[in-house]
Amino acid sequence: MQIQLLALEFGKIFSNLWASMGLAQGTWQNYVMLAISFVLMYLAIVKKFEPMLLLPIAFGMFLINLPGAEPVLWGTYTDEAHTYDLVENRGLLWYLYYGVDKVIYPPLIFLGIGAMTDFGPLIANPKSMFIGAGAQLGIFVALIGAVLLGFDGAYAAAIAIIGGADGPTAIYVAQKLATEMLPMIAIAAYSYMALIPVIQKPIMRLMTTKKERMIRMKPLRQVSKIEKILFPVVVTLVVGLLLPSAIPLLGMLMLGNLFRETGVVDRLSSQAQNGLMNTVTIFLGVAVGCKAKGDVFLTTATLSVILIGVIAFYCGTIGGLLTAKLMCKLTHGKINPLIGSAGVSAVPMAARISEDVGREYDPQNHLLMHAMGPNVAGVIGSALAAGILLACFG
Repeated sequence: MQIQLLALEFGKIFSNLWASMGLAQGTWQNYVMLAISFVLMYLAIVKKFEPMLLLPIAFGMFLINLPGAEPVLWGTYTDEAHTYDLVENRGLLWYLYYGVDKVIYPPLIFLGIGAMTDFGPLIANPKSMFIGAGAQLGIFVALIGAVLLGFDGAYAAAIAIIGGADGPTAIYVAQKLATEMLPMIAIAAYSYMALIPVIQKPIMRLMTTKKERMIRMKPLRQVSKIEKILFPVVVTLVVGLLLPSAIPLLGMLMLGNLFRETGVVDRLSSQAQNGLMNTVTIFLGVAVGCKAKGDVFLTTATLSVILIGVIAFYCGTIGGLLTAKLMCKLTHGKINPLIGSAGVSAVPMAARISEDVGREYDPQNHLLMHAMGPNVAGVIGSALAAGILLACFG
């Protein structure tokens, strides 16, 4: 009798143990998303496609799709009738995601970008703003495409911002306009940013001639310190008066740049560029990735977002290249059209691609600083486009 009771007790223990294992709780969606996370990790680690962005996102996706891990990571407990979310039970990922939910991380990322970026090339060549504006074509093509696919205005606007090639801006707009679609929009935006070399180079070669690619541009003029200090203040003032909804992003971008250019707060500038930027990037990446749950992510809506996103990236690159080609014609060959691809907001990745393609045809042709003008203009342009979308659909 005692042996039977002991056997029953052990059976109950093993039954409870099995029920608590992830193996007993997994669905096919979990395993598909785990496979996707492994692909993203491969691209980040082996192919080195923007690993600082892609690796935290991929690992967050990996963590949340481990069967049975979600209640532990988020600190919620679910039974057949209720979901309990008590403050004292909240887990690590709940707190990390708070910065996304309250759109804290994107402006902080912009603060770091501003502290790292030299606006001198844009100030020296203000015409670069036209290229940055032309590259926003992807946003408006994506907006029209999303509406045609049946998304309502706010959702279409959130999807459209993917075309700006700016992950923090995409997160900011998505959280404001279409919270449920944030994971798919953020992952699409960051994934395509990581794939910029693959996406842009074929279009650049297709849309430019060999003669155009070999154009050497004159060195940019030296920009004075007073110009660099006044630029962020003036831009913030003008945009704040005209489009206040863009200020959370643009204002922090300009504050970071002001830290950099004044030279009187080197410690703040260094912290914004390094410690703060790196920390927020980790938190943002993991928090975004952990929202990519299989049952939410593997839907037709996600496929639509991914399709619209890649078309938007192509159209943004095309818009910048076409604008630069027009400026090349108008200046009688003084502007290399390759810098047009840098008009998207992915700074400084897109500018490096312009440099790389230019040097393929002329190893002595250095386009990086010329491309940084449109690239910085693209960052400002995407923030302005976000403000416009929020003003219209928010």
